Amino acid sequence: MEKQYKIAVIGLGYVGLPLARLFATQYPVVGFDINQKRIEELRTGNDSTLEVEADVLQSVLVDQSPFNNENGKGFFASADIEDIKDANIYVVTVPTPVDKHNRPDLTPLYKSSETVGKVLSKGDIVIYESTVYPGATEEECIPVLERVSGMKFNEDFFAGYSPERINPGDKEHTVEKILKVTSGSTPEIGEIVNGLYQSVIVAGTHLAPTIKIAEAAKVIENSQRDINIAFVNELAKIFNLLEIDTHEVLKAAGTKWNFLPFKPGLVGGHCIGVDPYYLAQKAQENGYHPEIILAGRRLNDSMGQYVASELVKCMIKKNININGAEVLNLGITFKENCPDVRNTKAVDVICGLEDYALKVTTFDPWANPEEVDHEYGLTVVNEIPEKKFDAVILTVAHKEFMNLNLKNYLKENGVIYDVKGILADCDSRL
Repeated sequence: MEKQYKIAVIGLGYVGLPLARLFATQYPVVGFDINQKRIEELRTGNDSTLEVEADVLQSVLVDQSPFNNENGKGFFASADIEDIKDANIYVVTVPTPVDKHNRPDLTPLYKSSETVGKVLSKGDIVIYESTVYPGATEEECIPVLERVSGMKFNEDFFAGYSPERINPGDKEHTVEKILKVTSGSTPEIGEIVNGLYQSVIVAGTHLAPTIKIAEAAKVIENSQRDINIAFVNELAKIFNLLEIDTHEVLKAAGTKWNFLPFKPGLVGGHCIGVDPYYLAQKAQENGYHPEIILAGRRLNDSMGQYVASELVKCMIKKNININGAEVLNLGITFKENCPDVRNTKAVDVICGLEDYALKVTTFDPWANPEEVDHEYGLTVVNEIPEKKFDAVILTVAHKEFMNLNLKNYLKENGVIYDVKGILADCDSRL
């Protein structure tokens, strides 16, 4: 009889929940998270990240562990480690951030590996989805599993790596519609891991020869995007000096069949703005200083201050008194139509404007004000203020902003600055 997979997904955020929901359509799944508030929310069938619609989540929810049901399926959320001890497949989907010095912080991976190690049984497979540098799974995570479980890797338990490709807020490229890279710690385990994902991913899978290759493939995906965006950000700086519209230049160049359609902007979030540092760290540990990767990071990390200074220049040209001037900032999440504020570079713009003694009011209908205050110590409002400002700056292209007549919120001779390059009527744009 074929072995029944019992899947535990560790970490129920933007990556873990959509994956757990998908697996639950065919397998018994217990989702584990240390955030009790998150567990209680999910048990009611609601997802505050908005990645999984309520009706979709509720269609797989069960009120107790489906591991106890013969050939059962469904999703159960829990913060109790006892509820995942009967799993035989563990999928780790925790964040991999960087610290204030941009060094990889593997603390979530270490802690989740310790959790899994406490309940690991002989023959189990642990699959990591978190973005890491090549070698991290086998060099950092596996030793934790061995130490805590007392078992030996590739004899008593096995591992796989299948990097997440979730795009927060994207309702078109959902988890089942994105081709999945898979890998295993042995060729046989690789086939098992690949088959598991193949059973739910309609877009198909690609089985990489080794875990390290799968890790490297993921980290260069985002590094490549980071470098390309850095290039067009540099172009924007050059063309602004030349008084040329960068977006019109890109539109013209884009008529060539092999021109890559990147646009200038703020590069934040938990992937593109973070992952290149993981590859850079590993390269430096092995004696190589990655010049292009780090140059791209430096340039993209500087864009918030650059945008702030450009808006101030526009205001000065209109003879607006900068000290104490009021600015309406539209958007604080790291991307449009998404409540995720992790590593958002809109904060850099706000802080840059405040450095010039400007008074900034931030309106974002998607962001959670409590979360923004906790993460950044900044105030955000979910309703647009009924007053007029010296300047309005669009930093995030939420759909709600598209129908606003921004001049209604602008004092006479005020400035509209468009970071996203989508407004038909503005004084200046990135």
